[in-house]
Amino acid sequence: MPLIDAIKAVACLSIVLHHLAFYGPMSEVAHPLMPRVLDALQHYGRMAVMAFFVVSGFLAARALAPAGVSRLEQPLAVIRQRYVRLAVPFLAALVVAMGCAALARACMQHDSIPASPTAQQLAAHVLLSNGLLRQESLSAGVWYVGIDFQLFSVMALVLWLSRWISLRRPAWGWLGAGAIGGLTVASLFIFNRNPYWDETALYFFAYYGLGCCAYWLTGRARGGLWLLAMAGVVAVALAADFRERIVVATAIMLLLGGARQAGWLESVSVPGFVSRLARISYSVFLVHFPLCLVVSALVFRLYPEQAAANMLGMGLALLVSLAGGALFHRWVERRMLEPMVRRAVMALFAVGGVLAVYAHA
Repeated sequence: MPLIDAIKAVACLSIVLHHLAFYGPMSEVAHPLMPRVLDALQHYGRMAVMAFFVVSGFLAARALAPAGVSRLEQPLAVIRQRYVRLAVPFLAALVVAMGCAALARACMQHDSIPASPTAQQLAAHVLLSNGLLRQESLSAGVWYVGIDFQLFSVMALVLWLSRWISLRRPAWGWLGAGAIGGLTVASLFIFNRNPYWDETALYFFAYYGLGCCAYWLTGRARGGLWLLAMAGVVAVALAADFRERIVVATAIMLLLGGARQAGWLESVSVPGFVSRLARISYSVFLVHFPLCLVVSALVFRLYPEQAAANMLGMGLALLVSLAGGALFHRWVERRMLEPMVRRAVMALFAVGGVLAVYAHA
């Protein structure tokens, strides 16, 4: 689906640029040269994460209940597959993050550099639950991985339960999609408006569920009207409490749903480099921050006050992030199902974790 490739590629670049603008010191030194650009990236770049959540919901609906009726028989097996898909590259990236943070600390002192982890932090990251367990993240943006796993797990369990019920009451086959829609509306009007829930799937279902709706409401007669009706529900939620991130998620919902309804979701063409960037987007997301830290530390050490040099350093960090993500995808993410690779990742993480905890102590 080339349109999804385009969304993922743009979102990936936006997040890397947001972190380059948000975390210093290069952006702090270069700020006088392009203040409006850096301020915009700091404020708006992070909203690209919402696009990933909407796309994830769209693809999950397509995989688990393509006709809006659950066909999920073994939820724990599916959840385990999702864990492996997310966690194996994630843990490998944490090894990179711990090493890069140690290098950055040797070159400079800055608030953007994570401290050496504790054993509790490492355990929380293995469980993809550092947010829920109130443990500080070892790299920027890693909260997304845990939230994505929560969202998928909740959806899988809800759809499995609905299938179990529908086997006894066949007329209730719609129950799973209806429950996901209910969670989406509850998140829009209640949970997403309260920061208390922002470490849980309930807060983020406002985005994920819109992706599910984009798939389930379209591809049928009057699908466009159903999609507009959902947009109307969102408009009411925004009237009650305006949130820019909900606007972004709704725009992606309308784009995906409209494309599916019109029949060009899979026919629109995008350049080859866009598809390649989309393919490696998760790897780029995982390794870009530690790689940017090293580039930032070296540039700041050599040119601590030269704005132009630090601006060029930000461009170099972007290129290093893309190249590093491509290599990481080739050697880790693409091979994560191989038992040897999984064992190697776990061994490296264990060794790196012991060394990092020892350094922290």
